Amino acid sequence: MRRRDRKGGPTSTRRKPCPYCRDKIDQVDYKDLSMLRRFVSERGKIRSRRITGACRRHQSQVARAIKRARELALLPYVAEGGDYRGGRGGDRDR
Repeated sequence: MRRRDRKGGPTSTRRKPCPYCRDKIDQVDYKDLSMLRRFVSERGKIRSRRITGACRRHQSQVARAIKRARELALLPYVAEGGDYRGGRGGDRDR
C-alpha cells in the first residue's frame, strides 16, 4: 500500500497492528467493555477496520461482541447526552 504525502512524493504507510493479535488474544470477550469501547465511536457506531487497525477475523468478532453487549445492556446503542437532533441538513426554521 503506497500513499503520496502532501508534496507529492510517494511514501509507504504501515497498518496499525491488530490489538488482539498483538496481545495474543484468541477470542473477543463481550464482557471486556474497556476494550470494546475502543471500537465504538462517540455516536455509538462500530468503527471500521481501517480506523481501529483490527484484522478481519477479530473485527467480525468485535462486531458480534458489541452487538451482544448492547443486547445485554452492557453497552448503549447510541451515545449518551449531546445535542444531536438527527436528520440531515442544517438548522431550518419551518
